[in-house]
Amino acid sequence: MLYDDIQETVAFLQSKTNTQPEYGIVLGTGLGNLTDDIEVDAVIDYKSIPHFPVSTVQSHKGQLIFGKLAGKNIVALAGRFHYYEGYSMKEVTFPIRVLKFLGIKRIIISNVSGSTNAAYEAGDIVFIKDHINLQPENPLRGINDERLGPRFPDMLDTYDRALNKEALQIAETHDIRAHEGVYVGLQGPNLETPAEYNFLNRIGGDVVGMSTVPEVIVAKHMSLPVFVVSVVSNKCFPIDAITKTTLESVVQLANEVEPKMRLIVKKILERLP
Repeated sequence: MLYDDIQETVAFLQSKTNTQPEYGIVLGTGLGNLTDDIEVDAVIDYKSIPHFPVSTVQSHKGQLIFGKLAGKNIVALAGRFHYYEGYSMKEVTFPIRVLKFLGIKRIIISNVSGSTNAAYEAGDIVFIKDHINLQPENPLRGINDERLGPRFPDMLDTYDRALNKEALQIAETHDIRAHEGVYVGLQGPNLETPAEYNFLNRIGGDVVGMSTVPEVIVAKHMSLPVFVVSVVSNKCFPIDAITKTTLESVVQLANEVEPKMRLIVKKILERLP
């Protein structure tokens, strides 16, 4: 049973560290090197953690890191899991549930995305205010366990708009191009066609990616506040602005923007209680 698996994993992790994390961080492609700034207490490989999937994405380290960042006790997922890797949505989101039961009071999620808003350029940072879920499976599908959350969680106010406003102010202070926008989640792993990018723009999407939405749904299910920051890796709208995209180009741009992402995340942590 999912609940029992979570408790077994939590007990294992608590046996490996004395850190009581206040905040959780999901380090996507755009924030992987934030680990360099963490005062590390413990590093645990995913492959050694009971019931954890193993990340297969080249740019993800596949480690759970406990330590201190910006004066706060944190636990960081250095690498996430995706539906396109072949995992079920319950497997994709299992680590988020574990972090909640480790005692975190908020989760910070990062990702890279393509922009479907003509005003968003490659290298811009976007604080997510809402999402559109176009993925084919929901992590809450199946029998609901009330110990994890309600059968029908309401998705109103899922994203912390007040914290987004603070993040925008931080970005402006440090001369960083940033926006607040809507994230569209798709299955992947292929990138979208020009017609699909046009469709995503028409339905109100500002950025598009292959992660995050399942994690956010599960966080909301457990009443865990969410802050999501995305770096635009490629411009996908208007259609004539699209260029061929490779994993290498995405990783390269994410690495270039990463210092800005790291600064914003640390400043946000400093402001949190």
